[in-house]
Amino acid sequence: MKRIEALEATIGSPRDWLAQVLIPGWIERALQPGRPGFVEHFDPAQARHDAGAVRTTLVTARLTYVFSHAHLLDPSGPALAAAQHGFAFLRDRCRDGQGRFRHVVGEDGTPVDARTDLYDLAFVLFAMAWFHRATRDGQALAIADEVIGFIEREMSHPEGGFAEDTLGTLPRRQNPHMHLLEAFHALAEATGEKRWLDRAGDIVRLARERMVDTETGSLGEYFTQDWQPVPGAAGALREPGHHFEWTWLLLHHWRLTGDVAARDLADRLYAFAIRHGLDDGVAGPVAAFDGVDRTGKLVAPTKLLWPQTEAIKAFLARIELLGDDDAARRFEPHLDGLFSTFVAPDTGLWFNQVTRSGAPAQTVIPVRVLYHLVLALAEWDRVGRGAAPG
Repeated sequence: MKRIEALEATIGSPRDWLAQVLIPGWIERALQPGRPGFVEHFDPAQARHDAGAVRTTLVTARLTYVFSHAHLLDPSGPALAAAQHGFAFLRDRCRDGQGRFRHVVGEDGTPVDARTDLYDLAFVLFAMAWFHRATRDGQALAIADEVIGFIEREMSHPEGGFAEDTLGTLPRRQNPHMHLLEAFHALAEATGEKRWLDRAGDIVRLARERMVDTETGSLGEYFTQDWQPVPGAAGALREPGHHFEWTWLLLHHWRLTGDVAARDLADRLYAFAIRHGLDDGVAGPVAAFDGVDRTGKLVAPTKLLWPQTEAIKAFLARIELLGDDDAARRFEPHLDGLFSTFVAPDTGLWFNQVTRSGAPAQTVIPVRVLYHLVLALAEWDRVGRGAAPG
């Protein structure tokens, strides 16, 4: 545990670092005085926000979650007002009738891209769960009911799952469904209502039956209408970060429901990611790669920030729920690498992507990634303190 002790000597506890560095810094960067919504990108080299005036439902929902969770961790801090700002923008400017949300809007809510996107809606549901937990505002659960009603009424797909958007865009992806699972778990824990766990179970079955390659135990990314892998490299692509993310979700689904099949599927996905998706640190930082193929061959040796947070969450879930000593051994260098390679402890800024050797490949920061970082650090805080889930 020497690396973690050294890291905590630098940043303090994860809860303290969130409260004192990350959240205040990103409230200042993501909110511009007198302008509604949240900025989409931040350029540290220019020390300025993006110049664009567009806002997306996705970023607004993710940051509404971020600041809601931050308020629960630090009720005396500044996050509640930021969460309320995001909620109001979602409700008043992104929403387009009963359960619909526009993909992109102007600051005044004027539609820029009016389609309703499943990935966006998953994060609206997630944000509503956490905003309700932070505020007990009944509007949030009413909006969640509108959204799930729209999804099930207008976006259900005859081959299982849901359409990508209201335009019928292809290919189909596992990713929006994964985040629906996350949102259903969050709503179940926010409300205590079994109906959300029933919906979560449907997503788990869909993943087991249609998204996971039974031969390799790996998770596909892109599919045809009937859940066959799309032709070519896209159909063979496997993202280690999503294997870790599903591991965390499936283990918590097992915790919430007792579904042993979910735990077993988590084991298969985790094993594939451990075997094929991690750099061992010989040629660069210990970190998850961006992409391999279904055989495990490396196809994208770069390393984005978000797969690192998902690996950390997977390790923590296996430590907490399975008592996995190997995951505990892996957790320490991976957490250390998060701060030594990606995230600046003094500012909360990060490199969004690095090369295999660890050199920055992307320096402009997509603000949406804050969701990944906050959730991983909140899990570190919770599991480290032995706090109950939820």
